[in-house]
Amino acid sequence: MSPAQQRACEELLPRHAIPPGRFEWKVAFGRTAPVVLEIGFGMGETTAVMAAAQPDVDFVGVEMHLPGVGALLRRIEAAGLTNVRIVRDDAVDVIARVPHDSLAGIHVYFPDPWPKKRHHKRRLLQAPFVRALGGCLADGGYLHVATDWEPYADEILGVLTAEPMLRNAADGFATRPHWRPLTKFEQRGLARGHAVFDLLFTKRPT
Repeated sequence: MSPAQQRACEELLPRHAIPPGRFEWKVAFGRTAPVVLEIGFGMGETTAVMAAAQPDVDFVGVEMHLPGVGALLRRIEAAGLTNVRIVRDDAVDVIARVPHDSLAGIHVYFPDPWPKKRHHKRRLLQAPFVRALGGCLADGGYLHVATDWEPYADEILGVLTAEPMLRNAADGFATRPHWRPLTKFEQRGLARGHAVFDLLFTKRPT
């Protein structure tokens, strides 16, 4: 972790973090607005761009990697963002504390594909977790996933399609929505001919 990221964590995290406990979005942001939760924001590049482009939406970023937390905190301060909060915790534990039907959207961008077969059980987007995600979404809310690992993309498509709460907003894989900016990592991959797969599902009315 760089010295600047370390300082950001020490000085800024208390201001922008959501403390442990059951989440109350109105309390966390001081207003009532649609809430989008991003699981695994990496270095925060995408999160900051989306939050700046959608000031009327509140974003909750979940990340365990402390350098990434520090990087996003620096982006928040540099851009003067007031609609981003950070949760530094395991995603499964976070989702267990999210109130049902409270999210307008969930983003899962480039989750670890755990490519070795013996590690597939560690993949995040498996049926029980997807069911939990669906329970957190409000009616009409969306789950947006992106991955550059084709076998994992096919697996995710199957898991999401099998979840009764969700319906595919596209015919198979989706076109990248306008709200998901291209990261530098993704741009390098595309330049090398790597494919990126977007999946966009919405919650069926209850």
